[in-house]
Amino acid sequence: MSRVVGIVGSYRKNGIANAAVEAILAGAEEKGATTHLFSLAECNLSFCNSCRNCAQNPDPERGRCGQLDDLEGILREVEAADSVVLGSPVNFGGVTAVFRKFMERLTGFYYWPWGQAMPKLRLPPSRKAVLVASSGTPGFFIPLFTDVPNTLRWTAKMLGARTVSTLWLGRYGWRKDCRLLEVDLERARNVGRNLA
Repeated sequence: MSRVVGIVGSYRKNGIANAAVEAILAGAEEKGATTHLFSLAECNLSFCNSCRNCAQNPDPERGRCGQLDDLEGILREVEAADSVVLGSPVNFGGVTAVFRKFMERLTGFYYWPWGQAMPKLRLPPSRKAVLVASSGTPGFFIPLFTDVPNTLRWTAKMLGARTVSTLWLGRYGWRKDCRLLEVDLERARNVGRNLA
């Protein structure tokens, strides 16, 4: 049975990015997958303090962060998964601050001892990734004019995942209480069905 973990950096529980990630997980469940969703805004995550202790050990297993918060639990779920769904709204041309905070805590997936100029990823990709972003502008603007796709791809790579699908959802900033359109809801469910 397939296992899919969703990680979404939306500040609004009923926001578009969150709804799209939930729909992808629902589509995967329809095909028999087990799923788990992490809403980063509800998680206790500290900022990375750049100590790089997590990157010093040369073992292929990721380094552990010394901060005691929710990160380790999230990463254990990801490591047990076959696929990961990463989502964020576009905020000022990038991912949200809470998603960025999560991404910056993933240094332990690299081996980067002091004195070495560049980090090296510990393991090749072993799981699939789906990337989701939502914006008030048209969806095709997201890969053209924002850094969100690049940030989501790097995050997937750090988590040991290769991107197999993207979902760029646009024109959702026109009213405060907008909901995911049925056509986009079905697109998201199909992505999940194909992922399972």
